[in-house]
Formats: sequence, C-alpha cells, structure tokens
Amino acid sequence: MLIRPIEEADAEAYLTLARAIDAESRFMMYEPGERQTTVEQQIARIRDIRASDNQLMLVAEHEGQLVGYLGAMGGDFHRNHHSVHIFVGILERFTGQGLGRRLFEETERWARRQGLHRLELTVMRHNARGLALYQKIGFEIEGTRRDSLKVDGEYVDEICLAKLLD
Repeated sequence: MLIRPIEEADAEAYLTLARAIDAESRFMMYEPGERQTTVEQQIARIRDIRASDNQLMLVAEHEGQLVGYLGAMGGDFHRNHHSVHIFVGILERFTGQGLGRRLFEETERWARRQGLHRLELTVMRHNARGLALYQKIGFEIEGTRRDSLKVDGEYVDEICLAKLLD
C-alpha cells in the first residue's frame, strides 16, 4: 500500500474514490450522489492544496487504484494558521487493516515538519470504529455538537476531537 500526496493527475480517480466512499458509508458528510465537483474543479483544488504550507491531501494507492484519502485543511488566517481540520475516507474493504493509522501517522509527521500545532476533526457519534481509532492515536474529545447533522432522517451528534502537537 502506497501513501503519497495527491497530484493533479489523480483528480478523476480521487473523485471516483470519494463518490464510492460517499455511497457505501453513512459516516461521510456527502450523501450518495451529492458530490458534484468536476474534474477541473478538483484539479484546481489540488493545485491550491499543493501550493499551501498548511494543507495536505494524502491518497492511499493499492495496485494502481486509489482506496483511501486523508485531507488536512489549515486555517486561512494568522490566528488559526497553526490548526488543521482533518477528514478521512477509506473504502470499506480496506478498513481494519491499519490504513487509517498510517494516513494519520504520515499527516502528523507532515504537520510537525510544517510547525503546525493543532490537528482537529469531528466524528459522528455512531461511528464507534472511527472514534476508537482517533482516541487510540492520541486525539482527545473536546465536546459534542448536538444534532448537528441529519443522517437517514435522524439527527446525529458530532463529537469534536483534537490532538495538540509539541
């Protein structure tokens, strides 16, 4: 399994991956079919990420196919430049194999090199596996956003977590 920064040439494969994960997971922000990003828009987004010192998009590649990703989006202002919000998606058949942990480890190495201080994310309360992983790798719960999302017609809480780096 290869983990590497996303490249502009990955735009179409990334969108295919993201749409597949949206369709198979109840834990993503996008619902099936909701993601309308074009390849051209994705290329522009990748270009912006690669030009930034506080943004990163990693992809996981298996036998030439993208199977997972992790994005770390830094703050736009001087006061929050040190802080990045993380989102992650992995195809179901590749979960439970340590891929999520590897994506986070690479992200943390990058964040330390960049002099960043805060990694943060949210997880839906019913995503027990995700919550367990995040806590296992050092994220701490900071609070709950009650009824912040609506999934399958039901309100869902989001748990806010963060990890502070030295």
